[in-house]
Amino acid sequence: MNSYCKLSVNINKIATLRNARGGNMPDVLQIAKDCERFGAQGITVHPRPDERHIRYQDVIDLKGIIKTEYNIEGYPSEKFIELVLKVEPQQVTLVPDPPDVLTSNAGWDTVKHTSFLKEVVGVFNKKGIRTSIFVEADPYMIENAVKCGTQRVELYTESYAQMHSSNPNAAIQDFIIAARRANEVGLALNAGHDLNLKNLAYFYQHIPNLKEVSIGHALICDALYYGLQNTIQMYLQQLKKGHKIYNDN
Repeated sequence: MNSYCKLSVNINKIATLRNARGGNMPDVLQIAKDCERFGAQGITVHPRPDERHIRYQDVIDLKGIIKTEYNIEGYPSEKFIELVLKVEPQQVTLVPDPPDVLTSNAGWDTVKHTSFLKEVVGVFNKKGIRTSIFVEADPYMIENAVKCGTQRVELYTESYAQMHSSNPNAAIQDFIIAARRANEVGLALNAGHDLNLKNLAYFYQHIPNLKEVSIGHALICDALYYGLQNTIQMYLQQLKKGHKIYNDN
């Protein structure tokens, strides 16, 4: 039976709201604790060089707060690597974002950047930090991720999300193929980007051995209407729904 997929809540948008007015409202640390209390199985942060949302100090302060799984994602610059090694989270997710990008918009070319990624992953492996490489639904890029020494890949799901409302079956096909290839080469699977209450269950029910989804923007937007506690429970229910359908089939 496929084990349950975990929900990791990305709290970047909470920090964006706080930074808009200065001070400490909303309190990023308290929100992280509340997300866990309301059922989230992990917390994700994505610090960027300009600290426009999560600040480097937030990342450090959260280390003593988070009781579930701590996932730090970002481009592996020297400063980012130093931060991760200092905090020692359970997982680090490597994304190929240039400094000025608004949000993640591509996966790694694991062929072109094999040497670089292998070196970075090796640093984290020595510290016992699980690594995940952000990739598109391309079996070839997933195969080459193995050469980098990573334990997981995170599927970049924007294309799925964009197509899901008009043609869910077509939207999921590349991801099914990619997931199967990851399973074949021994890589565990995460997923994230634009997953929401409308498309999450369908995604999960079709993806074998999905371990974790990281959701931030959509979840925080939904929380404006439903409240944070209710929203997290609604996302967990979608995962339960997808889990049941997958295992029933």
